Amino acid sequence: MIAFAQKLIEIDKTTGFKVSSRGWCYQLEGFGLINKGQFDLIQNLINECRKDGLLPIDFVAEEEARKFEGVENPETQTPSEYLASFIEAVMRAENYYTPDWWVGEKFYIQILVEKIDLLTLFEPICKEYHIPIATSKGWSSILQRAEIAERFKEAEQKGLKPVLLYCGDHDPFGLAISDFLLKNLVDIERGTGWRPDNLIIDRFGLNYNFIIENNLSWIDNLVSGTGKQPDTNNPIVKKYIQQFGIRKVEANAIVVRPDAGRKLCRLAIIKFLGSDALERFQKKRQAIIDTFQKLREETGVQHALKEALDTLER
Repeated sequence: MIAFAQKLIEIDKTTGFKVSSRGWCYQLEGFGLINKGQFDLIQNLINECRKDGLLPIDFVAEEEARKFEGVENPETQTPSEYLASFIEAVMRAENYYTPDWWVGEKFYIQILVEKIDLLTLFEPICKEYHIPIATSKGWSSILQRAEIAERFKEAEQKGLKPVLLYCGDHDPFGLAISDFLLKNLVDIERGTGWRPDNLIIDRFGLNYNFIIENNLSWIDNLVSGTGKQPDTNNPIVKKYIQQFGIRKVEANAIVVRPDAGRKLCRLAIIKFLGSDALERFQKKRQAIIDTFQKLREETGVQHALKEALDTLER
């Protein structure tokens, strides 16, 4: 187990983001170290290594729902140091101010992904574009759907067109996900007061061309995550089998091609926001910086704060 853990740590240094234990199986398969029949074994082995201290306990990405809330840590600063840090924060208040990035935009985007690995892979790009992202593991949750609907409702009230981007498994129902996503939002219409009549749902992956171009790993069955065999009489399943055969690709497989995966996400966003979106957002940020600097100078706050800091540091 020691050699196994050391190999994972070595690979992890080149990855650049956390993946789930399932995602690690795809990484190792991509290196030719294991085959699909060993996935369950490897997931268990990774968890045993975490328990035994051979791998960091936080080595893999965890679902947000499993994190503890309400954990409090005592301050390590003295009261004077603590107050000084708040004064310094006021001097940099523009860094904490969130403008309405979507003023003057045409679309408002949210993203759902099928697996936690895609969330950790895409999240840095979503931050650049100020786009909310979540896993669809909680899609059965009424609260998650309501949260999505509420943001889209506010966006429409501002004159924006709502866009829901989705990236998930390449399997029969993964390809037909747009209809299910729309239905689930319609189902809570009376509770949210918002109807997705103008919602654009764009499934940007995983798609066949991307799978072939990046040589992603096919699984030679259509068994669901719960172990159920597909209903071959279902029209959706029939159509899929006719086109692709009895095989699928899990969304986790993308972790072996992180650069291509991030590019896929960025292109899906640019499709709606345009290639100059980051420049527009930067101009909005700079306008906030200039406004705060002017306010500090005009009100005399900057001089007063510097004097207060000098006093605390004596």
